[in-house]
Parts: sequence; structure tokens; C-alpha cells
Amino acid sequence: MKQQSSELSCTDVLSAFAVEPNHDRSTLERYLREFPQYAIEIASLSNEISRPPAMERELTDKERLIIDTAWRQYSNSSSTVSNNIFTSLSVPQLRATARALELPLQVMVAFREQRVKVASIPKRFLGRLAAAMNSTIDEINMALNTPLQVASVRSHKSEEKPVAAVPATFEQLLIEAQVAPEKIAELMAEGD
Repeated sequence: MKQQSSELSCTDVLSAFAVEPNHDRSTLERYLREFPQYAIEIASLSNEISRPPAMERELTDKERLIIDTAWRQYSNSSSTVSNNIFTSLSVPQLRATARALELPLQVMVAFREQRVKVASIPKRFLGRLAAAMNSTIDEINMALNTPLQVASVRSHKSEEKPVAAVPATFEQLLIEAQVAPEKIAELMAEGD
């Protein structure tokens, strides 16, 4: 058994110990004798298993205040992002809007990321976009003109401060998305 037991990994030994029906002193001593190379890990697991469960208690006033303050800060910081009708769209909604407007998804993503010059978007298309999003032209304009907030989680993943992409004209976005020239002409037409 000694030769066989030396081939077991620490994880295997700890798993076997965890499923033992009793975790009394004799079981612990047996495992420590058979697997002395994992003595620290076995003792630590034994300690965790035998520890009584933590008692539930009421939060103190100080703890409640800390939680409430943190929640208010979080709520205030995330409200700017969630008020933008583009950033509040789920991916399936973004796809459905792109399909309804007969646009490649990357053009809608550019709208979401505010990489389009608002002045370059024809008024007729703004109306179609607003209708497809169950919104108004004013809400679309407000969303595209409101500074995009970078999520705090993403801001810590780089040593350099993130910078917003340079906006392109609506026509340039369509060209980059390889939209057919006839379709671009149709989308760029002002109309009434």
C-alpha cells in the first residue's frame, strides 16, 4: 500500500479524506501516517472540516452604512452608461436593429461606441434608426452626443489611459463595412 499511496496526488488524497464517513482523530492519524508528504494539506483540510459553521448575525449600523454608501456610489456611477440607449441594447437587440436597417453589425457597433460623426448622419436615416430602436430622433442625438463612459473594470487593464476612437463619417463607416455603393447612396440620400 505504501508504494501505491506514494503515487496518489495531493488532490486525490484530500478528496479521499473529505469523503471519509468520520473525520475523527484516528482517521486523521491514519492519513498522516500513510501520506506524510501531504501532512500540512491534510491537517489544514481536517481543521476546515471540523470547524463549526459560522453563526449568522445581524449587521451592525456601521456595516449597513458602509454597504449603503458603496451601493449609492455604484448606482450613481453606472447610471450615466445605462441611460445611453445604444449601450443599453443587448447583442441580440443590436443585431435585430442592424437587420431591420439592412446594415452590417459593425455599423451598429460604431453607433454604440460613438464612433460616428453625428452631423454626417442624414436626417431620414436618423428617423429610420429611431423607429427601429423604438426611440425618438432627439434621444438618438442625445445618446450620440453624450460622452461615453469607460467602465471602471476596463480602465484598470492597461497602463495607459483608454482613449476614445476618432469618430468617422457615416458614409466612411458604410464604406469600411463594405456596403454596396448603391446601398450607400440610398442611405445617404436626405429625402423628406
